[in-house]
Amino acid sequence: MQQHLLPNGQYLIIRPPAIEDAPALLESFRQQTRETDFLLLTPEEAAAMTIQEEETFIQSYLNHPQHLLLLAEVNGQLAGSISVNQQPFRKQAHIGIMGIAVSRPYWNLGIGRRLMTAMIRWAEQHPDITLIQFSTSAHNDKAIHLYRNFGFQEYGRIPDNMKGTDGTFAPVILMQKLVK
Repeated sequence: MQQHLLPNGQYLIIRPPAIEDAPALLESFRQQTRETDFLLLTPEEAAAMTIQEEETFIQSYLNHPQHLLLLAEVNGQLAGSISVNQQPFRKQAHIGIMGIAVSRPYWNLGIGRRLMTAMIRWAEQHPDITLIQFSTSAHNDKAIHLYRNFGFQEYGRIPDNMKGTDGTFAPVILMQKLVK
């Protein structure tokens, strides 16, 4: 568990999840899908998810320490999360696939930066992972700026890969970083 003072005077705690976090994590994710169109699931898809599915999701990380799930908590409220999943095949076991989300009320407080720092430190200690990869909407300018500040580089684009809730298409940027 890590504790950080935020610019607004509140404290951020970054910690691993517990099964008991399932209701709050699910509600946080549902909120995030309503706040931004940059996540893969729609608000309707997130609303259809159950607490039992979220408990299974959390348990999958607790059962597999080669994967990472960290929660960002501010004043007892979940503000965001970050995950890394090690690829399952031996030829790609050096690759971790990352996902990150921060709820809108907590944007611009450095929470994404703190989550990324914790994730990079974890990856540097991982026995197999040497490369972190992910994809993001080409329209997600703030996030792309954050990723580039951490040394992630674009290695490709997929045109019209994400269809927004408004029906428009956006390219997806593929990014990666060697962590050791």
